[in-house]
Amino acid sequence: MAVFCGRSPGSHPDFLASAHELGAGLARAGLRLVFGGGATGMMAAVADASLASGGRVLGIIPEFLVALEGVHAGAQEIIRTDGLHARKHLMYAYADAFVALPGGLGTLDEVIEIITWRQASLHDKPVIIANVGDWADLLIATLERTLHSGFAGPETSRLYEVVPNVAGALARLNSTARPTPRR
Repeated sequence: MAVFCGRSPGSHPDFLASAHELGAGLARAGLRLVFGGGATGMMAAVADASLASGGRVLGIIPEFLVALEGVHAGAQEIIRTDGLHARKHLMYAYADAFVALPGGLGTLDEVIEIITWRQASLHDKPVIIANVGDWADLLIATLERTLHSGFAGPETSRLYEVVPNVAGALARLNSTARPTPRR
């Protein structure tokens, strides 16, 4: 499962707690975490929690971000890329589904791009926005406004799912995902 989230912890304790909850939940379900590879913020928290619960973790990080974020030392596998586009392509290729937790511009970019790719029939994997602490309210409103303004068809609302919390995201993942075999 690819998780999109912030390289900072955010301003509300629920944000970081959601990263811990998701990481641990993925591990318990036998689902490998695919994440941005960084050693800071929400990204590190989701990886740390997955690892602490016996999970498998794959980090994918562009070389230029290594100096800003560091590389997560505990991940079983780290792939370094030449840039953001290569990172996103690999994250998308390795993932069976996508979950967005609170994050910044990079998270928003990843969410919009993966929804767009699903609209273009480049994949048919679940895209789940966990609206922890209402962080995604304006993103969701923007997606809905695009639909209601006639810039997207009614099928657009079926390209992604919104859940209020990590428990909702894990329930959805557990209903559709296959555990990743251990190597």
